[in-house]
Amino acid sequence: MSKRQDSNPLYEGIRSLVLSARQSAARGVDLLQVYTNYEIGRRIVEQEQQGEDRAQYGKELLNELAARLAGEFGNGFSVSNLRYMRQFYLAYPERIAPIRQTVSGEFLAFPIAQALSAPIHQTMSGELQTSAETTYKPFVLSWSHYVFLIGLKPEERDFYEIEAAQQGWTLRELRRQFDAGLYERLALSRDKQAIRDLARQGQHVANPQDLLKDPYVLEFLGLEEKTRYSEADLESAIVTHIENFLLELGKGFLFESRQKRFTFDEEHFFVDLVFYNRLLRAYVLIDLKIGKLSHQDLGQMQMYVNYFDRHVRTEVENHTIGIVLCKKKNSALVEITLPKDANIHAREYQLYLPSKEELQQKLVEWTREQGGQEE
Repeated sequence: MSKRQDSNPLYEGIRSLVLSARQSAARGVDLLQVYTNYEIGRRIVEQEQQGEDRAQYGKELLNELAARLAGEFGNGFSVSNLRYMRQFYLAYPERIAPIRQTVSGEFLAFPIAQALSAPIHQTMSGELQTSAETTYKPFVLSWSHYVFLIGLKPEERDFYEIEAAQQGWTLRELRRQFDAGLYERLALSRDKQAIRDLARQGQHVANPQDLLKDPYVLEFLGLEEKTRYSEADLESAIVTHIENFLLELGKGFLFESRQKRFTFDEEHFFVDLVFYNRLLRAYVLIDLKIGKLSHQDLGQMQMYVNYFDRHVRTEVENHTIGIVLCKKKNSALVEITLPKDANIHAREYQLYLPSKEELQQKLVEWTREQGGQEE
């Protein structure tokens, strides 16, 4: 090995960074990896900017680093992984003050330790704040999460990062929510400002409308292959996969019961599924319809909601929310059947993952319409 290679400042700096990170006793080994990879990415980008032919120089730089780092630390420093670290920094260039070296060349690990150990509080804007009143958004997910996120558009990346952190999504759950078009399905029921808020603070639940998606995606039920299924089949499949269904419903949902019976005028009635949303402090009733929505379905849900409001809801709770989940809805029918202030909503469900391209196109058209209305 040549003397020039041994004294390479970039290699020696990254080598010291990796050794110090591996010796650190700070909590959260995975978070430490995230911050270490971010700093490696920053140093690679800054070094690349010094090259004349950046494309060629960058390629040679990564090849040389990968060969030396992988030789000492293992496969975690392959060319592809170093490329991810570079992309990671470019995706979040202003996220947090990176690790620095002192003038004497000694490694300074304090920023990482401080980020991992400082008491953190969430602000109303969705940012996180340390006790030292330094406001920034630290990294809170695993490296695998960020490898997935850096491939998304900036507004979607921000949204899914916030939601994954707040909801504790595994990487598998994050991928499923992205594949199911959660961002687009929430955005399609919001105005332009509310769409911007999604990227800035995630899904904020303040009223029933904030909970709703259209359509609801139930591919996890495994019913798509069945040519015929009944409402009882649909209900049973949902209860069997209740954890996945709660994930699809969104924030704050608790499952109470199925086929909840109540008696009125000596006649028994049954609500398919009863949930409680702790964020809205309200009951949420769901009625399942495998066919096209009818005005009788809406009237039935209105009766269910009225009963819960008058006989089940307490004074400290908000009004009951009713959702008719159907295979095919008729927006005009809903509008003419229900009063404007009704807390009842009709939403479609589908048993397969939606097309991301179609959802994105719908969102573009919806945003354009919203812009026309504002003007």
